[in-house]
Amino acid sequence: MNTATTTLTLNEGYFAKRNVFDWLFAALVLAGGLFAFSTYSHAMDVYEKGILVAAVPAAIALGWFWRPLRALMLLVAVFSLLGIVSYQGPDGGTLARAESVFWLKYFLSSQSAILWMSMVFFMSTLFYWLGMFAKGQGATMELIGSRLAWLAVAMALIGTMVRWYESYLLGPDIGHIPVSNLYEVFVLFCWMTALFYLYFEEQYETRAMGAFVMLVVSAAVGFLLWYTAVREAHEIQPLVPALKSWWMKLHVPANFIGYGTFALSAMVAFAYLIKSQTQETRWFRLAPLWIFGIVLCFVPLAFRKSTAEAGGSYWLVYFIIATLIVGGILLGRKRIAERLPALEVLDDVMYKSIAVGFAFFTIATVLGALWAAEAWGGYWSWDPKETWALIVWLNYAAWLHMRLMKGLRGTVASWWALAGLGVTTFAFIGVNMFLSGLHSYGAL
Repeated sequence: MNTATTTLTLNEGYFAKRNVFDWLFAALVLAGGLFAFSTYSHAMDVYEKGILVAAVPAAIALGWFWRPLRALMLLVAVFSLLGIVSYQGPDGGTLARAESVFWLKYFLSSQSAILWMSMVFFMSTLFYWLGMFAKGQGATMELIGSRLAWLAVAMALIGTMVRWYESYLLGPDIGHIPVSNLYEVFVLFCWMTALFYLYFEEQYETRAMGAFVMLVVSAAVGFLLWYTAVREAHEIQPLVPALKSWWMKLHVPANFIGYGTFALSAMVAFAYLIKSQTQETRWFRLAPLWIFGIVLCFVPLAFRKSTAEAGGSYWLVYFIIATLIVGGILLGRKRIAERLPALEVLDDVMYKSIAVGFAFFTIATVLGALWAAEAWGGYWSWDPKETWALIVWLNYAAWLHMRLMKGLRGTVASWWALAGLGVTTFAFIGVNMFLSGLHSYGAL
């Protein structure tokens, strides 16, 4: 009897393991896909229709793989549809309703939702750090930080979906998926980084890493707010000819899964270094961490091409806050180390983040080459963006090779992952700031 039961359990199929809620979720996703296809297929070409069809089983598989995604998907779908419907009026859909309809004005227009995302990510970061230092209530504070991170991800996705619809209200030839400029991809980076972290948070049953990971998300939000204020980047613009391609829907998200997980791995590496040097009291042994902190604090200087450039006071506030955060982390490292998970856990999260990021970054690079061949007539042109993408790829390829073949672990691996953040950041925005080329449409 026991043998038969064991055999039955081992032979149980993937679909046989699904419960009624799994199938109900699958039915809802399928219904949503059919609704999207019947409503918007007239605005799609054959490739985009193929992407939509493939997205349905992919969404179902993700919801079955990680159940919290179900609630997120359903929440985003409901409020995105509410936002879209709110734009409708007697005279048809118009962006002017964003100023007269309560839900749109304060919550569900793309700009309102993304501003809510920004504020909630800041609050999430704050609560994660309160949890790091709070006595007796640390777990509660971290739980609030985690729930706020989920809310911020939801607002980012709602803002993205509504912005997609808003672009079509400007004109059928203007409408496009909102991953075409720095403003839109920074939103993409924020929610992807946070969502991957939340997955690791649940898998390893620890929320302490969130204090570090949310720092890089909040830094991205800070840049997004500055970029919006100084460049009015939130305004939807028509696509340049090179971006009018269905390749963009595949290449850009895959690319930013890589960027997001590389950033996640770097912040976990920073946490590893803090924990591993808890007992170190000699200042010169901590010099690398101090230098890293100083570099972070002076990052704003890169965004001021002249001392007279607008936004100088904003970056001064950033500098002060960054200085206080970095100084507080280094001075309070003993308390922080007590809250962080074991070094083995941090090392494992760092490795898995880089492995996932490298896989998707590789896919993105191949897709980018195919897109380039279609748009510019060649797979590779040594454009600055392409060159730095190759540098990023080689950096993490070498890291993984050393990890898998030479057993790279611990402090050296952490410093390498942290240095990789600098390389990735330059490839992400540095190239747009200081270099020109075929990708100059993303310039600051």
